[in-house]
Amino acid sequence: MTEVKSEAETEEVEEKPRKPVVLPEYCSWTDEDDRYVMEVYLPGAERDTIKLKVNEEAIFVVGETDTIRYDGVFGLCCPIDTGHITSVYKNGLLRIEAPYLEPEFETIDVKIE
Repeated sequence: MTEVKSEAETEEVEEKPRKPVVLPEYCSWTDEDDRYVMEVYLPGAERDTIKLKVNEEAIFVVGETDTIRYDGVFGLCCPIDTGHITSVYKNGLLRIEAPYLEPEFETIDVKIE
C-alpha cells in the first residue's frame, strides 16, 4: 500500500536563523527631582525596530539590528506616571523620561487599648 502525503507534509519550510538575544545595557538612570530618567544603549538598532512598553513598575525594551535582538526588562524603584512618558532615540541611545506618581497611602485608625 502506498502512503500519500499531503501537500503540507511534502513542502519544505524555510526557517530563518534566529538572532542571538542580548540584554541591552543601560548607561545611566537618575532621579531628577520629580521624574525618572533612564538611558538604554541599543547600538545599531534602527528606530522602527524599537518597541518600548511600560507599566508603573517596569520598562520593557526590544530592538533589533541585522544580527542581534535586544530584549530587556528594567524594574523601577517607584511607580511612574505611564501617561506622561517621553522617549528619544539618537545615535544608539534611547532616553526615557517619566514623572513619578505621587504615593497613595491608605490609612485606617487603629484603636489603642
